[in-house]
Amino acid sequence: MLDLRQLQYFVVVAEEEHVGRAAEKLHISQSPLSRQIAQLEERLGLMLFERSQQRIRLTRDGRVFLDEARSLLTHAKRLESLAQRLGRGDEGGLCIGYIEHAMHSGVLPNGLRVLRASRPQLHIALYNMHSAEQLEGLRQRSLDIALLVEPPLADDPDLLCARVLDDPMLLALPESHPLAAVAQVAPADLAGLEWIAVRHKESMLSRDEFVAACAVAGFTPNIKMEATEPLTALGLVAAGLGVAAIQQSLRHQAPAGVVLLELPWFAYRTPLWLVWHRVNLRPLVGIFRETLLALADG
Repeated sequence: MLDLRQLQYFVVVAEEEHVGRAAEKLHISQSPLSRQIAQLEERLGLMLFERSQQRIRLTRDGRVFLDEARSLLTHAKRLESLAQRLGRGDEGGLCIGYIEHAMHSGVLPNGLRVLRASRPQLHIALYNMHSAEQLEGLRQRSLDIALLVEPPLADDPDLLCARVLDDPMLLALPESHPLAAVAQVAPADLAGLEWIAVRHKESMLSRDEFVAACAVAGFTPNIKMEATEPLTALGLVAAGLGVAAIQQSLRHQAPAGVVLLELPWFAYRTPLWLVWHRVNLRPLVGIFRETLLALADG
């Protein structure tokens, strides 16, 4: 294996055509420099210089070798620079798993916007996956970051997590509904309504949890329809097919014909968890994690 330091010495001696001047330029003694050049020639089995008392000149083979040595040293510098940028998180890529709510709520788009503003060269790969698949991806190192609805166990040996969203619910009504003009909706107002429940693909218990939260609040929802996506539920509300409880972060995505009312007494929430591997092998992962956490705190 070639010694890059010896190649650097060789290039300077070749350019100066004088060992003494090259030694001064390299800030080393002349004798060690001569030994390094001799060791390089011995390793290569090639005479690189014609030597005389007055000067030292490249052989024909030495001139060919000089061009390649310069190219190799240039590439080595580029490689070193790339490694430094990767170490700072300025370049590279991220593989991010997410559920739909991470996108619809703006958590993931806002985090990527902030990250790309300072690191435009990054490559981002996004994977819409179930929570269980994301957790496995983190363990297998095929994912760097996961955004999901249910966190890993608190004593998980591999993964850490933090909540980045705890979405309160809004009541979505058709604009023609009598309650749409009410200043404050009470639990008793909701008991006889026809509901569109959202059964999230990520959690098969979501419907039961919603019904239980309604019971705690003081009413029982009359569920007539179910949707697996909150945006689908909003479309059904707009069509006048019922009412729904929708995450507050989706309020700007409500279609025409839908009125959204706050339910401050309703304790049901939709969480979003950020999950990552305990062992951080790449600075960029930590940078994006801190970006999402800062946005959540803000």
